[in-house]
Amino acid sequence: MTTLGIEFAASRLLGSVFGTSNLVWAAIIGLILIYLTAGYFLGGKVADRYPNYEVFYTILIWGAFSAGLVPFIARPVLYAAADAFDQLQVGVLLGAFSAVLVLLIVPITLLGTISPFAIRLVLTDSRQAGQISGRIYAVSTLGSFLGTFTPDLLLIPWLGTRMTFVVFSLFLMIVGLIGLGLSTSWRAVLKWIWMPVILIGMGILWGSGPVKKTANQIYEKESSYNYIQVLERDGYRYLRLNEGQGIHSIYHPEQEAYEGTWMQALPAPFFNLPPFYPSDVNNMAIIGLAAGTTARQATSAFGPIPIDGFEIDGEIVKVGQDYFNMTGENLKPIAQDGRWGLAHSGKSYTIISIDAYRPPYIPWHLTTREFFGIVFDHLDSRGALVLNVGRTPEDEKLLSGLAATIQSVFPSVYVMDVPGTFNSIIYATMQPTDIQFLEDNLALLLETESPNSTLVQSLRIALVNMRQVPEGGQIFTDNKAPIEWITNQMVLNNILSDPDYLSEGK
Repeated sequence: MTTLGIEFAASRLLGSVFGTSNLVWAAIIGLILIYLTAGYFLGGKVADRYPNYEVFYTILIWGAFSAGLVPFIARPVLYAAADAFDQLQVGVLLGAFSAVLVLLIVPITLLGTISPFAIRLVLTDSRQAGQISGRIYAVSTLGSFLGTFTPDLLLIPWLGTRMTFVVFSLFLMIVGLIGLGLSTSWRAVLKWIWMPVILIGMGILWGSGPVKKTANQIYEKESSYNYIQVLERDGYRYLRLNEGQGIHSIYHPEQEAYEGTWMQALPAPFFNLPPFYPSDVNNMAIIGLAAGTTARQATSAFGPIPIDGFEIDGEIVKVGQDYFNMTGENLKPIAQDGRWGLAHSGKSYTIISIDAYRPPYIPWHLTTREFFGIVFDHLDSRGALVLNVGRTPEDEKLLSGLAATIQSVFPSVYVMDVPGTFNSIIYATMQPTDIQFLEDNLALLLETESPNSTLVQSLRIALVNMRQVPEGGQIFTDNKAPIEWITNQMVLNNILSDPDYLSEGK
């Protein structure tokens, strides 16, 4: 239980700085397995040489104590790494990432010694070897089950990552101390009593401190899904998640147009056959609501139309309501997975906006032909899809694959590049349409709208930055969608060739 709990807590410890991509997970899981392998080997040798309970429980106590120290020793390293990430200092980042993983060697290796040592102590009759080892592994697997779910569902959202380390460590240490007292003497326990005292003291003094010390930070929170951070500069508020490379929402009380990708959701229905007016937009669904920037701009353009906003992380919804004025009566935040929520919504929409992608964090199940079939089924007769996707100057495999996948479902597909970013917007319409329709609808819009309105600006930006739909992309399906392979390759190639890649665009 403690080993799995520490593994999940370690992923969150690193995730707030280095992200939660499968590359980070692979490094954590892979190295922990190596440390456990060393522990299993070492535990077997030590158990054969010192087959007594005092040695067994002493190792257990030290494993628990050293695990509890990890987040506090790593704290200054992670603070430095967070600053380095904001400056894109790749060398410092790699060094910090390696240093934190090295800190896990001692506790995980010591915890790895326990299973073979336990079997050696309990096994007094070789004829019962199968029964005894089976019982120990059954108990161990049950503990792994508890260690898998307890951190993310309970301890981290409630107490934070550092205190999660402390709780698991203290629990295991108490088990070890009780075992030591029962198997040897309670006098032997006294010489280790300083360990829980130190851990409790460290937890009280430093367990609840800030995860990051970013300038202009006004809020942070660890949820079951993300590390959430709100910054405020010059009257603007910004939502950042996990490692913080990318702005997921922006807000200013006196401004409506924020340019970037959020505003470019507005032109989607104007690809329809003219005349198409703002009043023809009946409603909207947003998959990847975040703190509501797209919803706010859609409301300013189309009026208080009903908007269903799907956001899997309920804590982000609360942040949007508390810090980003996401309180419009026309917006209904829905804390659900976007695909499941849309499939079960029972509604048809004029616009479905998908803004849940940011390499390497792209939910593959929101990229497939089957998913876009669900989107198609939930658009009305003049409905349109708009999708925000990241790319790089030299690698458009993700963009071309998504375009090909959407083209396999929708009759008309268009692509524009968002100026000043590494983002493209894909539009798709329910009916066969033409780019000329967008120009004609813009001309009609100028008869009633100010040329400086958010809606007019968004249509102009879309027209000026329209490009050819990339060809030759792979069609993604529920059976085969190698999104992680594509995004990992894309991000790694660009970090190595252009360190400024992550700091540009959304």
